[in-house]
Amino acid sequence: MKLSTPRWWYVRDHAPAPVSRALLTPLSWIWAAVTARRIAKTTPIDPGVPVICVGNLTAGGTGKTPVVRELLRRLRARHVDAHGLSKGYGGSLEGPLQVDPTGHTAAQVGDEPLMLAGDAPIWISRNRANGALAAAWAGAQAVVMDDGHQNPSIKKTLSLVVVDGETRNNEWPLGDGAVFPAGPLREPLAVGLARADAVILMLPSDVEAPDPDLVAVFAGKPVLIARLAPTAPPPSGPQVGFAGVGKPWKVERSLEASGCDLKDFAPFPDHRAYDERTLQALADRAATFGAGLVTTEKDWARLPPAWRAKISAWPVAAVFEDDAALEALLDLALRP
Repeated sequence: MKLSTPRWWYVRDHAPAPVSRALLTPLSWIWAAVTARRIAKTTPIDPGVPVICVGNLTAGGTGKTPVVRELLRRLRARHVDAHGLSKGYGGSLEGPLQVDPTGHTAAQVGDEPLMLAGDAPIWISRNRANGALAAAWAGAQAVVMDDGHQNPSIKKTLSLVVVDGETRNNEWPLGDGAVFPAGPLREPLAVGLARADAVILMLPSDVEAPDPDLVAVFAGKPVLIARLAPTAPPPSGPQVGFAGVGKPWKVERSLEASGCDLKDFAPFPDHRAYDERTLQALADRAATFGAGLVTTEKDWARLPPAWRAKISAWPVAAVFEDDAALEALLDLALRP
């Protein structure tokens, strides 16, 4: 059973749930130690092509996958045969294999790879090094890895970490500095930042500028500002929204900020597989308002085919403030 992301993870000072945090802290020490040991003891494999890793310092909900999509788009616009690489989280197939967007399902390859496969060649592999090698053997001139900042098996040419820039309503994307499961960090912040070449700070579309205190955390690293911007308006008329992502409350905020007539919103755990009973309950709830149903592209990829015609997917894209800075990083990654 998948659990929802604890909201108390993302409180900087005087975080709630002190008993839970105290009980989970010893587990966080073990998690951090195991991660550090794995990274120190692993010799990375060079697949022979540039590998751009788009990763997280925290446990999801940052907008990482739209960044992967944008990097693939930019590389392929340069006539670089760039392929994506994912673990295929939530899928049953181990790989390495190339995702077929018309033949595979999210239950087989994961929701994010299936979503991306319509734009570029996408590979899934539980063993990420084997996946990078398979992509290179298939002709990839560059590999963009979705997640993997804590995966040491592949030699990375460029390591980018995506950080949620939301600091309203007492939220702090790094929490109080605690490592999973006592907090959102995948490893101690200083350790993860040391391996990063740059930080992508993902702001909500309705926030004009980043929090200076948050930018100061990344002193010494290039910080690129990006936003998750809708590529289409939300569906017209009253809507009931739902999302199973790292931070579903951010989807609710974004829909409201975009002008959606949102009557209700249902949050679900990340990568939630929607069964018939859940979807019918959502449809019944929407019917009480005379509303439609709207969700994210990632959630839409997990819907049974019969439900896709009944539910709107609301697409967003990663839009960067400083195109030149991003292109310079790509130049660096592609340099012989």
